[in-house]
Amino acid sequence: MRKKSTERSRRSFISNITKGVIGATIIPSIVTAKDRKRNLIELTRSQQNFSANDQVQVALIGSGGMGTADANTCITVPGVKLVAVCDLYDGRLSEAKKRWTNNDLYTTRDYLEILERKDVDAVIIATPDHWHKDISVAAMNKGKHVYCEKPMVHDITEGPAVIDAQKKNKVVFQVGSQGMSSLGNEKAKQLLKEGAIGELNYAEAFYARMSPEGAWQYPIPADASPATVDWDRYIANTTKRPFDKTRFFRWRNYRDYGTGVSGDLFVHLFSSLHFVTGSVGPNKIMATGGLRYWKDGREVPDIMLGMFDYPDTKIHPAFNLSVRVNFVDGTGGTNYLRMVGSEGSMTVEWDKVTLFKNRNIIDATDPLLKTKNVNTGKEYVYERKSMVPPEKLEYTAEEGYKGAHFDHHYNWINAIRNNGEVAENPLFGYRAAAPALLCNDSYFSNNIMHWDPENLKQINK
Repeated sequence: MRKKSTERSRRSFISNITKGVIGATIIPSIVTAKDRKRNLIELTRSQQNFSANDQVQVALIGSGGMGTADANTCITVPGVKLVAVCDLYDGRLSEAKKRWTNNDLYTTRDYLEILERKDVDAVIIATPDHWHKDISVAAMNKGKHVYCEKPMVHDITEGPAVIDAQKKNKVVFQVGSQGMSSLGNEKAKQLLKEGAIGELNYAEAFYARMSPEGAWQYPIPADASPATVDWDRYIANTTKRPFDKTRFFRWRNYRDYGTGVSGDLFVHLFSSLHFVTGSVGPNKIMATGGLRYWKDGREVPDIMLGMFDYPDTKIHPAFNLSVRVNFVDGTGGTNYLRMVGSEGSMTVEWDKVTLFKNRNIIDATDPLLKTKNVNTGKEYVYERKSMVPPEKLEYTAEEGYKGAHFDHHYNWINAIRNNGEVAENPLFGYRAAAPALLCNDSYFSNNIMHWDPENLKQINK
């Protein structure tokens, strides 16, 4: 018997009822007095006061777009100070001095200098993917707490080193899939456990983009050159090549440095799905796709579709997952995670969950309900259901919610202060990264990949 338990939500949700055309009603088994009480619990984080001993001093390693966003969010957590920034491009270090106007902000090209500093308690690692493992392990071996952007590793073989370093050094390590700390994920997890959609049998997820920057054609600074970029350090752990500014600034397009649409976007969806279901991952992975539009020299597809088999476990039934990314989508920036069960479905967003509950209604006046065989006179009963729209129930975050990005950084800092647990530790992060990385392997090898998510081993068949 799979365990059924409920959790207290840490923040308020407001449920809004959208009625169907014939007048849907509230679902008593879902919206109960207990549910309302649980959903009215709120943390007043902004009112907390921190002593000097509680201050957490953070350094940023990798000051590109995501790194800058991470640092900007992290310093809004009370008691956090940014004390150092590392990047391989001089222009970003100059911008850091202007953006974060601490008189004592330290900047460097060398991440090892950051790790030697006694005034750094924790680091945010937002480098290209091929440096995630090396810098994470080095930071933890120096006793630094780590927030590492997703995917946690660049290659399927790198996960155990990160897990082992965290166990050995007993520091707090969080993977940066922000949705993991979202209200939407928490509400979906609660609803699934309470049977809101019955037994899960299928999930699907989709990311759509069309803009050049959304498709990773990031701007390249006019002054990019071997003088302003530490190219040798950038390629120190991968294929040696002459300086290439496109490979440096548009790194997601190249397999030496990035992990394609699967490592950039699928991994978010795996993280959320695993959190909501309690799953440790799929055991069968297949992928297809192609390079259809952004033929700019990139080595990875701009359209990718993945299919995943999740086996039956003590926590959840067997189910299937389909995931797709389309960078050639004229509809714009759609993305969602939809979970389908035997009694309904729910669409999960970071600040909203939309629940659809099926209704089985039979129209007694339907002339096709009963028919007779003209030769035998035997009556047949045809139980045809009416076309009635499902009941729709929306859970939305209350006004003023700071968002999943803030919550994820808050949870990391709070765990550092209290020696606590985080939403996405290295083991969880590896189990989210592994199917994304194996999805790439399936695409490039044109093979089905097999994975043991319990024992973290690839299986060759």
